Amino acid sequence: MSVVRRALPRDAEEVLRLRQIMIDSMFASDPSVAWHGESLPTLRAKLGEPDGDFTAFVVDHPERPGALACLVAGTIDYRIGKSGDPQGMVGFVFSVATDPDARRRGYARACMTTLLGVVPRARCPAGTAHRLAGGGAAVRLARFPPQARPFAGARALSA
Repeated sequence: MSVVRRALPRDAEEVLRLRQIMIDSMFASDPSVAWHGESLPTLRAKLGEPDGDFTAFVVDHPERPGALACLVAGTIDYRIGKSGDPQGMVGFVFSVATDPDARRRGYARACMTTLLGVVPRARCPAGTAHRLAGGGAAVRLARFPPQARPFAGARALSA
């Protein structure tokens, strides 16, 4: 059985490693990890804010002490309200990643279930999530509409 826990500042390097796995699987981008060093202080600070608008849940890797097997991370953002969502609170799950040698064990589903349990629908009734190939179960569990390209078709407007 997996034990899901909130990611802590000491997990920051592993969180970035799993995020890089997700990024590499989604985008034909620069595989460099040089940016990790610059990102670590901010990530550590965010992971140290248990009541902040950013949260991440993880599962420790069962075969590699000190490593993580899975990560689910997201934010709650304010958008100007609208009909059906006058408070304008929107959840966005932007990282769902499982170490390649720890897949198909239900870790992402367990992390997503935990994330949804701590972000009450009353605080954040709407949400979106990026979906990865082979990683749709956790997104479907969240009942978020999958957003492969959330800003596709968006155009810049000039004043």
